[in-house]
Amino acid sequence: MTREVILPAHRCRYAPAMDVDRADTPRFEKGSTDGHYESWFLRANHPERPDAFWIRYTIFAPKNQPERAEGELWAIAFRAGKPPFALKTEIPMSDCHFGSRGLDVRVGDARLWGEARGGTAEGRLELDGRSLRWRLRFDGARDPLCLLAERLYDAPLPKAKALVPRPGCRFTGELVIDGESMEVHDWHGSQNHNWGSKHTDEYAWGQVVGFEGDPDAFLEVSTARIHLGPVKTPWLTPMVLREGGREHHLGGLLRAARNDGSYELGRWTFAAMGKGIQVEGTFSAPPDSFVALPYRNPPGGLKTCLNAKVARCELSIRRRGERPRRLVSPHGAAFEILRDARPGEHPASLPPEA
Repeated sequence: MTREVILPAHRCRYAPAMDVDRADTPRFEKGSTDGHYESWFLRANHPERPDAFWIRYTIFAPKNQPERAEGELWAIAFRAGKPPFALKTEIPMSDCHFGSRGLDVRVGDARLWGEARGGTAEGRLELDGRSLRWRLRFDGARDPLCLLAERLYDAPLPKAKALVPRPGCRFTGELVIDGESMEVHDWHGSQNHNWGSKHTDEYAWGQVVGFEGDPDAFLEVSTARIHLGPVKTPWLTPMVLREGGREHHLGGLLRAARNDGSYELGRWTFAAMGKGIQVEGTFSAPPDSFVALPYRNPPGGLKTCLNAKVARCELSIRRRGERPRRLVSPHGAAFEILRDARPGEHPASLPPEA
């Protein structure tokens, strides 16, 4: 499936577009034995320096054990010239709140709530004498972005879903890392939502909010496959690119299978084609800019998310009848890899092995 819609510069919508409140509505069903994970996360980058943050409010419920459902709170600060600073805690569900519609989340004392084009986040994480505190305001978001076809978000498959209720936000506020304040002023970012009964078995995921010379451009892309017993599906590389007032949705099942994607720790290349357009790109980041995060899988076992938020992204865009266009984000890209856990990757603050 390939969609290209040309729109006024201040809007990026393809029909049908998901309502922002529906995009953020919890999919967790209390008491279900199916197993479930669900996260609402914020990410943003300093417009000039390789500084960034990632904050994640999460539900985790193991399969066949609904009584063990609980909340999780994660946070990472990426600071130029310093190792990433990462913390995580687990909170009883009795001390969490997830509203019935829209963005209304509380995990312990940490809150996240939304409005049509923005919202507010506040919270604190403490572990072993280390602490990270945040109070953030975000606004100016564009229309929700769906990497999958909208109908698949209510379908049994795929088991893992992801979308961006508020892409292209601007963040203002403060992070306090072990007592040291980091001002956040006009950082570029997004508010995201994902959920499922099982994590995708293998993937690379990337997102860029603004490129040099095109601060309103937005890229969401992944390369992933699932395991069906001993059988592995082909690699799928869906992509959505918003730039120049257009949205290129190169993400249908057949199209994603024809697109190219190949990754390893620190580097990921991909290419996608649609009607009259070809997009090629690269994400790159040094291994020590990643944090290895332990993700519990609802069916059992542990995955590792290698998480970097100050990666480089380069895009080459070719349209029929137009000059090629190159977009670069030197250190504003999110780049994650999910794989099976390996010995020595945890606790969450430990950088991954190559």
